[in-house]
Amino acid sequence: MLIDAGNSCLKWALVEDGQWRAQGRNDYADLADLKAQLTAATPCFIASVARPAQEQALAALLAAAGSSAHWLAAEAEFAGVKNSYLDPLQLGTDRWMGLIAARGRTPEPVLVVSVGTAMTVDALAADGVFLGGVIVPGVRLMRQALQQGTARVADAPGHWQAFPRSTADAVESGIVAALCGAIQQQYARLAGASGTVPQCLLTGGDAGVVLPHLTLPAEQVPALVLEGVDCVARERMAR
Repeated sequence: MLIDAGNSCLKWALVEDGQWRAQGRNDYADLADLKAQLTAATPCFIASVARPAQEQALAALLAAAGSSAHWLAAEAEFAGVKNSYLDPLQLGTDRWMGLIAARGRTPEPVLVVSVGTAMTVDALAADGVFLGGVIVPGVRLMRQALQQGTARVADAPGHWQAFPRSTADAVESGIVAALCGAIQQQYARLAGASGTVPQCLLTGGDAGVVLPHLTLPAEQVPALVLEGVDCVARERMAR
C-alpha cells in the first residue's frame, strides 16, 4: 500500500504483483475505503506531512489491520536524486517523493510543482541535484488570509477574469496570478541555470486551478507523490 498523507486529505494506491490495482482519496474523518483494502499481509509505505493527530489516527488504523507501517523521510540521496537542503531531513517527505518520481519520468531539468494547502515549487537539475524550491500559501490559505485580514472581503465564490470587476473575482484572479507568478519565475530561473527548456510537472488538489493560466508547457500528474513512494517501496522490498 502506498500512502500520501497530506494536510487536507489522504491518497493511496494498492500495488499487487508490481501493478497498481486500486487507488483512492479520503478525508481523514472517513478512511473506510483505505481500511477495506488492508490486511495483515499489507506493508504500507507512507509519505506524510499530516498533523500529529491525523498521523496517530492513521497509525492506529494500520495497527488494527495488522499492516506494517513504513514512515518515509527525505534522505541525502536516492536513485540519482541528490538532496541539497542544508538539513536534508528537513525537506518535506512529499516534496522528496515528488522529486524522485520526476527523476524517474525524465532525465531533463524539471520543475516540480505541488498545489495543495501550500504550494511548493522545486527545481531539479539534469544531473539529479535538487537545486532548491519555494513555498507559498495555496489557494485556500490565500483566500482565508484575505478574509481574516481585511474587513470587506467576504466568503463569496469568485471566478478568474483578466480584468476583474467584482471583489470576489478580484480575489480569485489575484490568487491565480500570485501562484502562476511564483511558478513562472522559478521556471525562468531553472531555464536560465540549465540553459535549456525545462519540463514542468504539476500535482496536488488545486493543480487544475493554475494549469490553464500558465504560459509555459506543463503536465498535470495527480499521483506524482505516490509514484515516488512506489519507487522507494520497490527498493525497500527488494532488500
